[in-house]
Amino acid sequence: MADDIEVPGRGYDTEDVRAQEPVPKRRGRRWGLIALGSLLFVPALLFALWTWVTLGYTYSKGERSGFVQKISQKGWLCKTWEGELAMANMPGAMPEIFHFSVRDDKVAAEIDRTIGNRVSLSYEQHRGVPTSCFGETQYFVKGVRQVVP
Repeated sequence: MADDIEVPGRGYDTEDVRAQEPVPKRRGRRWGLIALGSLLFVPALLFALWTWVTLGYTYSKGERSGFVQKISQKGWLCKTWEGELAMANMPGAMPEIFHFSVRDDKVAAEIDRTIGNRVSLSYEQHRGVPTSCFGETQYFVKGVRQVVP
């Protein structure tokens, strides 16, 4: 009968103490998320900053006159207005072609209205624009006026 007696425990043992301790958080998963976020966010931020700088800074500005030969809206995803201005110094001479882009639909409509007439295009040159979504050329026309002979 002495074998049937249950001996009470001494209190807490090592396993009981471990069960009450908070489980430490694994830091490795957070570093992976931070690294992944950095790999995606930092290049996107740099691309946006570069685009903002190149479109905000004007390398040169001026005017060119001639006859608009063509203006059309192009692009698969990013539709831009692209055009050609024929500049002839003397009658009968081979004209020099000035390729330009237009970002404003109102200016593009005004240029389209003046096709075949002598016009003066005021433009800004933006060098280093990263994609063709803003225009295929580095010359962006800001205004147009018809030149009366």
